[in-house]
Amino acid sequence: MSASDALAGGWLARLRERVAAWRAEGALPVRVDPLRGAAPAQAHLGAIDQPLLWVTVALLAWGLVMVYSASVAMPDNPKFANYAHTHFLMRHLVSLVLGFAVALLAYQVPMARWEKAAPWIFVLAILLLVAVLIPFVGRGVNGARRWISLGIMNFQPSELAKLAIVLYAAGYMVRRMEVKERFFRAVLPMGAAVAIVGVLLLAEPDMGAFLVIAVIAMGILFLGGVNARMFFLIAAILLVAFGLMIALSDWRRERIFAYLDPWSEKHALGKGYQLSHALIAIGRGEVFGVGLGGSVEKLNWLPEAHTDFLLAVIGEEFGLLGVLTLIVMFFWLTRRIMHIGRQAIALDRVFSGLVAQGIGLWVGFQSFINMGVNLGALPTKGLTLPFMSYGGSAILMGMVAIAIVLRVDAENRMLMRGGRV
Repeated sequence: MSASDALAGGWLARLRERVAAWRAEGALPVRVDPLRGAAPAQAHLGAIDQPLLWVTVALLAWGLVMVYSASVAMPDNPKFANYAHTHFLMRHLVSLVLGFAVALLAYQVPMARWEKAAPWIFVLAILLLVAVLIPFVGRGVNGARRWISLGIMNFQPSELAKLAIVLYAAGYMVRRMEVKERFFRAVLPMGAAVAIVGVLLLAEPDMGAFLVIAVIAMGILFLGGVNARMFFLIAAILLVAFGLMIALSDWRRERIFAYLDPWSEKHALGKGYQLSHALIAIGRGEVFGVGLGGSVEKLNWLPEAHTDFLLAVIGEEFGLLGVLTLIVMFFWLTRRIMHIGRQAIALDRVFSGLVAQGIGLWVGFQSFINMGVNLGALPTKGLTLPFMSYGGSAILMGMVAIAIVLRVDAENRMLMRGGRV
């Protein structure tokens, strides 16, 4: 053996030792071993982000308990006289079981397949948003037509639309990455897609879902690298659009006035009724709450206590400490999801990273709006508290969204260990 061969052999041996050390530490940020091809790795349950999973499970479990607590007295209302006291509890439990099964299936789907399916999922969401407006197909409740009856649950297409816009916008930014600095080629097509969804949602009407979808789309465009001036232009257009919607709608304008003064004689028994009773509930809770099951406002005083205003019941029964605990949990959850997205982008997985960050925006923004409404910081808006409020579609799609984030994280971990996805 020549001196050069011996030197090369020693260098290769040292390099193999260093790569093995990096891999043992989980710090190898490459897709394959530089010395030999790595065998494809499959995602498995042991590779998931355990803290993210258990915080989500804790929110789901707490939500199940609170849905029962908030709805147990509803059969005393003549409107729900034929319902058992456990009616909403059992339906919520069915939604959780169904959501777990669908989320488990979603977790097995590689992100590459989600990317290919994104346009078709978006088309499906639009078709369902159209279908819900068709008489005898869509189901109306309290003047809104937002649900399609599936027997075991009433499916709300707007919840699917939230996930669809996350996947579609992320895929769109990956396809348009080379023209992201050009407004007409990068932004207008995405704006047209959001506008179509918005028109269909406003026809239901469901302005809250449209607001969430618009924020998700804007956020993904911004995180995807769209020029900042374009981003602020889009934001200004949306603000003007929402302002016009409120100005041209008597009942939306009345909601704003009721929010500004919910205690007035004009609004206390009208548009400000829910807000005023939500504030009474939270005020009764003080610091430590009146105890689980001890809420008075849920006794048919506070409408929609098990859906939009679940936080008010939590505030009454668990007090300031319970509300602060919930805020910290949602803040941590959103921050962790965004971190997983940034990690994916750092590994050159732009679609996966934008999907995770879009889901983080969805969870964070919707929970912020719901909490703000319950605390009287924002005008009343029909948005549920993610993972907790009663509503089969929201629970189902929320669990699927978290499963996709866990899949992104699992693929990140495989790549950092030298595997392939």
